[in-house]
Parts: sequence; C-alpha cells; structure tokens
Amino acid sequence: MEREEQVNEKNRSEVLIKQFIDYLLAERGLAGNTIASYRRDLMDFAKFINKNGSILVSDHHDITEYIANLQKANLASSTIDHRMDSLRGFYKFLVLERIIEENPTLPIEPIRSWSKLPLVLSISEIELLISQPDTSTPLGSRDKAILEIMYACGLRVSELVDLHITDLNMDIGYLRCMGKGSKERIIPIGSQAIAAIRQYLESSRDSLDPEGDWLFVNYTGEKLTRDGVRRIIQKVAKDAGIKKKISPHTLRHCFATHLLERGADLRSLQEMLGHASISTTQIYTHVTSERLKEIHSKFHPRG
Repeated sequence: MEREEQVNEKNRSEVLIKQFIDYLLAERGLAGNTIASYRRDLMDFAKFINKNGSILVSDHHDITEYIANLQKANLASSTIDHRMDSLRGFYKFLVLERIIEENPTLPIEPIRSWSKLPLVLSISEIELLISQPDTSTPLGSRDKAILEIMYACGLRVSELVDLHITDLNMDIGYLRCMGKGSKERIIPIGSQAIAAIRQYLESSRDSLDPEGDWLFVNYTGEKLTRDGVRRIIQKVAKDAGIKKKISPHTLRHCFATHLLERGADLRSLQEMLGHASISTTQIYTHVTSERLKEIHSKFHPRG
C-alpha cells in the first residue's frame, strides 16, 4: 500500500512538473536549455521529496531539508541557488493556478548570501558612523534615528521603510515589523535608539511636512525609499571617513555579529532577525570565528 502511494505521488509530481514546463514554453518563451534545466532541477527535488511525501509541500521545512541534503553533497552555493530558483518559479506557478494557497519558498533566503562572509564594521566604526549626522537639522536628526534603529534592531531596509509610527511602542521599548513572507515579529529597540527616535519625532519629522504616518520620510515629506536609505548611509559613511563599501544590510550584519560576540544565543538571534531557518543565522558564527582567527593571528606571539 505504501509503495502504491509513493508511485501515485511520483506520477502526480510528474504531471505537475509537465504543466509548469508547458507554461514556460507557452507563456515565457524560454530557451530549450533553460527549460531542460528547470525540468532537471524539479525532477531531482521530486525524487528527494517522494521519500517523504507529496511535492505539494505545505511549508518550507521540506525545502530546507532538501537544501541541507544538497549542502551535504558539497554542491556549490551557486548550484543550490539555481535549484532554488527553479523551485520558486514552480511554486509561484502552482499558486497562480490555485493548486496551492501559499508559496513555501518565500521565507527562504538565497543561499549565495550564506557563502560569502558579510562585511562587518567594528564597534568603534559603528559609533563613528552613528555620531556623524548633524542632529540640529531635521534631516540629520532623521538620519541618526535611521542608523540607530537599524543597528539596534537588525532590520532589513525594506522593513525599515515600511515602518509606521504606530509600529513603535517606546514606553516599553519594542517595535513591530513585517518581515519576509508577511511574518510579523517584535524586536527590542534599546535606549539610545529610542532617544534618537524621540528627538526626530518631537523636533524634526513635522518640519518635513510628512504624508501619512510613515515613520521615515524624505525632504518632500514622502515615504523614504530603500534607495534613499542606501544613499543616506553611504553619504554618512563617506563623511565619517569610513573607507569600507557599506550598505543598509551592513548594519544588519553588524547587529547580528556584535550580539553573538557578546554572548547572544543563536535561537534568539534567529528570532530577532526573522530568519525562517537557523542555518541562515549560522553564517554569523562563521563571521565571529573568522574575526577570532584574525585577532589570534595578529596578537599571539606565535600566530
């Protein structure tokens, strides 16, 4: 009976994959090699998942297990990401066709971002960066609040620009944000970030003639964009004399790395960062290990 069920699931998987390939041929007009690659990737996943159940997985856990299996096989990160691109397209198609309700690949971040150790500023560089904006001006006050909250909470830039004033509870020191896959999480803010946000709200935001209740707005009062935040951070870094090429995501890396260095546990960090899988969070253990090796090599007499 179990063998019969597995055969049925295999047949169902092949039918669904064929429907997706037909869609790619008819609607997307992709090249033959690309189509063959999609089919090969999906059949490989179907072969793996058929051991456990249906290709119509209900959440991301079966997919992260598949990724772990590929990593054990020592496949390159670029190869694994290619497989994930195929799965993302396949499940997006199934949602469009109303075969499933939710795309289980949405919470999974690109694996290529795991393979490269992220750039991290030292704590003294962070202090230099955050102290740079001129808080006597409305835009300077805003910029300091942005830097403080990104470093204090480890927010993605998309999460930052989507914050409303009502998402903050500064009396108890928490904010609410919507992460990937529309998953809500609550993050502690910290006293210095709260002070910077209060100053911005009380003395600067209204002078920018804001539209709506977006927390951060530009000089015309419109919602600040992700690109706007990137330009702000790069300008502040340049003014501070920081030569490293940084981005908004650098502050998220610093948040995670500095917490781990000071003893935070991985599970708590995973929750604060909003990672669906702890394997994504584990990149920061590699960062701290690399920095310890650097320190040992630099300062040990026999390093």
